[in-house]
Amino acid sequence: MNRSTELFQRDADAVSDVMKLRFYPMVAKAAGGALIRDADGREYLDFSAGWGVANTGYGHPRIVNAVCKEMNRLSFSPTISVLNEESIELAERLREMTPGDFEKAVWYGHSGSDANEFLYKMIPAATGRSRIVSFVGSYHGQTMGSYSMSGHPAQGKFTGGGNVTRIPYPYCYRCPFERDRETCGLFCLKYVEDFVFASQVSPAQVGALIAEAVQCDGGDVVPPDGYLQGLERMCRRYGILFILDEVKIGFGRTGKMFGFENWGVTPDAVVMAKPMGSGQPISAVTGRKELMDAGVGMHMFTTAGNPVACAASLATIDVIEEEKLAENAEIQGEYLLGRLRELQAGCPVIGDVRGKGLVIGIELVENPETKKPASELAALVVYRCYELGLLLFDSGISANVIELTPPLIITKQQCDRAVEVLRQAIEDAMTGRIIREDLGDFAGWG
Repeated sequence: MNRSTELFQRDADAVSDVMKLRFYPMVAKAAGGALIRDADGREYLDFSAGWGVANTGYGHPRIVNAVCKEMNRLSFSPTISVLNEESIELAERLREMTPGDFEKAVWYGHSGSDANEFLYKMIPAATGRSRIVSFVGSYHGQTMGSYSMSGHPAQGKFTGGGNVTRIPYPYCYRCPFERDRETCGLFCLKYVEDFVFASQVSPAQVGALIAEAVQCDGGDVVPPDGYLQGLERMCRRYGILFILDEVKIGFGRTGKMFGFENWGVTPDAVVMAKPMGSGQPISAVTGRKELMDAGVGMHMFTTAGNPVACAASLATIDVIEEEKLAENAEIQGEYLLGRLRELQAGCPVIGDVRGKGLVIGIELVENPETKKPASELAALVVYRCYELGLLLFDSGISANVIELTPPLIITKQQCDRAVEVLRQAIEDAMTGRIIREDLGDFAGWG
């Protein structure tokens, strides 16, 4: 029995299934840059960045040094009651990084879930309006409030709050209105005012609209130009808070520090988490003071905003800015999209390739005409990529989108390697060299 198999057996016995989403029998032992070694010493190229967490790569020396230094100096203080300089400095930095000439404040948590939970609680308190608008396919978290705002089918096993109205995201490859993206005139935006606000919920009841600038877990869907700008104008017209969830695509991934900057909009609040601490558990919401200060002690966690996590986040921001990782994400993302579209041209099961910077989705279909989602094929491809030394996951409301979110330090040569592995994995899955029974319990979302 190898070491990985032994550890998986121990995990099955000791760790709750409730926190498991497994795509292959990977046991990480060590990592550096964009490479991970498993418990048996095998090396993998990571094109997931741990669900978009490791934007700066693994073990960046500047971040390791910042964490070690802070641990030696001040390993902990409860920010809710005892100040630490790092949390104040980071809050000031986050305020400067987000647009808007209004007064802002910062809230701290541990994950995207508790950050979006903050909004679910505070939007009605701050606005006096009980309703929230979110999107079909959205994924805002696993706590009940963030769960309620989400619209992903993987989260349909529980009943969330009834104060959320979900509207279609502009998923042009699968337009729910069966319109053509070139001639529709952003019909999905017009639909919100002409139908949703006219017949489902009055805009006077809506405290906020929350969107992802790129909808990741919904299938790495990039909105058409003009859509986010139109949403912002609509929110301003009705006095609705315009909130953007940057939990997965923030901190350089799209070629900008925040994804929404690609479309020049100014949100009233920005949600941040996964990559902001380079693996240290930290999240934040930066927003208008009237929202952020709508209550005292209403959503607080003892270890949130701790000095070690804040030091890691400050170092992460420095690395992204000074090493121009957002710029590299744009360059490598354009190159990778080009290579993948070349692959698509000779591979009919690839229905669509889309992305912004280094968040890229490859949508697999059974038939390019019907566009029937090829969910099982996606699971097979992900598993076969693992066997060939490439780590990635699938996403999408039908679990048929191969998601590429590598560390932002990725090189052209590593992009080439990933494309060749993907080519081989798709061929192997299509020719039956890997079948559903080979996956065992590792079907991911399926």
